[in-house]
Amino acid sequence: MIITRTPFRISFFGGGSDFPAWYKENRGAVLSTTIDKYCYISCRELPPFFEYKHRIVYSKIENIKEINEIVHPAVRETLRFMNIEKGLEIHHDGDLPARSGLGSSSAFTVGLLHTFYAFKGNMVSKKQLSLEAIHIEQDMIKENVGSQDQVIVAYGGLNKIVFSGDHNIEVAPVPMSSSKSKELQSHLMLFFTGFTRFATDIEGEKINQIKKKEYEIKTMTEMVDEAINILNGESEITQFGKMLHESWKLKKSLSDKVTTSAIDKIYETGLKNGALGGKILGAGGGGFILFFVEPDNKEKLKKSLSPLLHVPFCFDSLGSQIIYYNEGGL
Repeated sequence: MIITRTPFRISFFGGGSDFPAWYKENRGAVLSTTIDKYCYISCRELPPFFEYKHRIVYSKIENIKEINEIVHPAVRETLRFMNIEKGLEIHHDGDLPARSGLGSSSAFTVGLLHTFYAFKGNMVSKKQLSLEAIHIEQDMIKENVGSQDQVIVAYGGLNKIVFSGDHNIEVAPVPMSSSKSKELQSHLMLFFTGFTRFATDIEGEKINQIKKKEYEIKTMTEMVDEAINILNGESEITQFGKMLHESWKLKKSLSDKVTTSAIDKIYETGLKNGALGGKILGAGGGGFILFFVEPDNKEKLKKSLSPLLHVPFCFDSLGSQIIYYNEGGL
């Protein structure tokens, strides 16, 4: 039996510049962090006493004989990529709902890859996990996804990630004092909007608009270094929140699917009740919304956004981990 734990993530700045369609010709960069909400994958070899070969348990249950019968695309293609022959039982559990802007799909793919490597008795680097997860999602499943989620959930922590060329990826942890880290965390609030969405539909439209949105994407990319200067310099932390607001205005212009009237109403309510800035996480269209707010205004903001679910969180620094390993493998 193998169990992996892979964190979800919050992306602050630079989203959109992590699409290969952008960074193969332009420099891309993002500032992201992982949080203490996780995707858990448990996996064991399935004894050959059943009518099916593989059992996959997530929001659905699949009992199948052949890999090509698997409905779940990440499970199907990761099994193919890893050339798994023996029957497996795979269970997925997540702390937060899927399709909600926290990188849950990539956390699943990275966690599954990590699990299969452990079963084969192989150590795997965070970089290899990242690149192979990108390959599975973009080339095998052919989803309209960027490349930041796979990297940040594999590595963990607060990182500047730079993209260029043909998947040239550099990961640099952001230096920040313990007091500044606590100060940043104390200003962040996460709320669930109550509705999820399929990111690939929204991201596909953004990709189609990339050449028309060069100014917006370059500006959002430049904000990464500006934000880092705030975090490891002497600037007031409130400047970070104001930058989030400016970034949100740019993100909304990338596609008319990024926001909705309901999201705009939530955001405006936040600004009227103490938030200095914020953003819908991930592709947009629903999921989780992040607000930057002075600690003294947190209760006021929480009350104004009732009945939205407030989700407290802390930063994670470890990335994808094997948390249980029982000898025996594939």
